[in-house]
Amino acid sequence: MRKPHVLVVDDEADIRTLIKDILTDESYDVTAAADATEARRARVDHNFDLILLDIWMPDTDGITLLREWSDTGELNCPVVIMSGHGTVDTAVEATRLGAFDFVEKPLSLAKLLRTVEAALESAGNQSRAAHYLLPSLLAPVGRSALMKGLRERVQQYARHDGSVLISGEPGTGRSAFARYMHGLSRRADEPLTTLTAASLTDANCEEQLFGSEHGGEVTAGAFERASGGTLVIDELSDLGLTAQKVLYGILDSGRFTRIGGTSPIKVDVRLVATVRPEYEARIVAGELRRDLISQLSELSLRVPPLRDYAEDVPELLTYYVDKLVDSEGLTFRRLSVAAQNRLRNYPWPDNVRELKNLVRRLLLSGSSDDIALEEVEAEISAAAPLDEPLVKQDLLALPLREAREQFERAYLQQQLVLCGGKVGQLAKRVGMERTHLYRKLRSLGVDFKSVSSDD
Repeated sequence: MRKPHVLVVDDEADIRTLIKDILTDESYDVTAAADATEARRARVDHNFDLILLDIWMPDTDGITLLREWSDTGELNCPVVIMSGHGTVDTAVEATRLGAFDFVEKPLSLAKLLRTVEAALESAGNQSRAAHYLLPSLLAPVGRSALMKGLRERVQQYARHDGSVLISGEPGTGRSAFARYMHGLSRRADEPLTTLTAASLTDANCEEQLFGSEHGGEVTAGAFERASGGTLVIDELSDLGLTAQKVLYGILDSGRFTRIGGTSPIKVDVRLVATVRPEYEARIVAGELRRDLISQLSELSLRVPPLRDYAEDVPELLTYYVDKLVDSEGLTFRRLSVAAQNRLRNYPWPDNVRELKNLVRRLLLSGSSDDIALEEVEAEISAAAPLDEPLVKQDLLALPLREAREQFERAYLQQQLVLCGGKVGQLAKRVGMERTHLYRKLRSLGVDFKSVSSDD
């Protein structure tokens, strides 16, 4: 039997060599090409069973090359796209042009081999391409261990059908994880419906959720619109108690009846809800129903703030530059290494949403090809106020003396709370002589008496 012949197109020599060695060991014939010119020449000389194609190449990008082969009718084998990241527009275009799947860099060799096998078995079946490619390119960006672990957790959850509670600060991309999970699930070809919790009032919640029927005219509610697919309820903490009661009733019974209707309708949706990290305090305060949270959290996912995986900031910056250039027609600009390093150490109080908005402003505001450190500093100088929690404060934007004082004030205030306002206990905890600590607290304006008067 003839060995499958694979063409590897990538401008990085190390990656070409690695893939060629791996596939050769697996008994494939492999031809490597460093750019589009070499790839065109190779396809004239050989008939390939599969092409592994990088997107970002110096002469002609992979999507343009794929379009060229598709438009001329020369695409007679499956194509797997390789890239560190991709946009939704890229995914749609690659799917339309016949790409089978997407492999993320840095390459997972196990995933690469599975994808190669699946692509060869597919024999170019484009109907499977959309199922495989879109979820891959919709995956939240980041190569850190934290983000890889999150994506793996979402992939596991996608195989199940239980409701999911996604917690995290606003702007962290909770909805992106919900979309990614839907795209990987058995419901991927069915509707993905998002409902903003704040839009549900005591007066309209039943009609919004159940729908209505009057005189033979039916208006579908959120559960009916999402039937067969996924319903995302965004920012659950904004639901009033009446809306919470109605939602709990649907989940508990598994059925609902349209307003004005008589026939019960069985619930057939996967429910995903997003909520802020402090939702437990809202439960204790009586603002969130514990039984509702319990119903919604068969599975739970915590999306961390961007400051917890700052090593991914340079990749996110590159991703959003490319995305905004593609989707909004903005002029491409390159962030200098100093600018990227500054943003890597910025606390991002509004998380990924803030990063995207900053990139948009930087692309719109400058005329040079490069984005310098000074331009970044000007954009973030009016960032988070100093009354933000310490972890969200941009101490690098302050002079050394002010930054030190701000850190000491926030540090001692938090430690004082942990010590119940007892300065003697605080002195032991922070390793300072008690008299010196009193002077320090007074100089920083920390009112320890307001915490406790016992000491």
